Amino acid sequence: MRLAVLASGSGTILDAMAEEGLPVSLVLLDRPCKAEMVAAKHKLTCNMAERNSFGANFDRHGYTKQVTDCLAASEIELVAMAGFGTVLGQPIHDAFGGRILNTHPSLLPAFPGWHAVNDALAYGVKITGCTVHVATIEVDSGPILAQQAVPVEANDTVDTLHSRIKQAERPLYVRTLQEIIQRGHVL
Repeated sequence: MRLAVLASGSGTILDAMAEEGLPVSLVLLDRPCKAEMVAAKHKLTCNMAERNSFGANFDRHGYTKQVTDCLAASEIELVAMAGFGTVLGQPIHDAFGGRILNTHPSLLPAFPGWHAVNDALAYGVKITGCTVHVATIEVDSGPILAQQAVPVEANDTVDTLHSRIKQAERPLYVRTLQEIIQRGHVL
């Protein structure tokens, strides 16, 4: 199964995937970032579909078509978002629907959205965690594939809690992808 990893950040999830031998056929970035160095370290093919606009004039459909075309040209079968900072539009779901995975730093459906860790702390939960799910056009609402609970400690800050969630997230995501690749389909 040809796997693409979409990344925008530090590359820690990508590194965990590569370290565990996942068959990453393509790393696709939306901006220059540390994930590019991680891809080079593991000798992974890395392309850039650079996002040049972050304002109201951002052409989400056009940009998504660019990403989708790049994935299709590499004959990708499974897409794993790994800290990818751009919400993609309908074209990728038309081409890869049900085969795009993402992670989220909460036990979905609780605390969807960009500020999940902060929201969990503000709400006062005692347990939060991470979720691996199928990405759909509606953000953080696709079928849940796996979850890992992470306790909230009394002195947690957004940074300390998010760090512990990320420690749980990496192996959970890798195991979930390994299972999907082994059986040959997502659901």
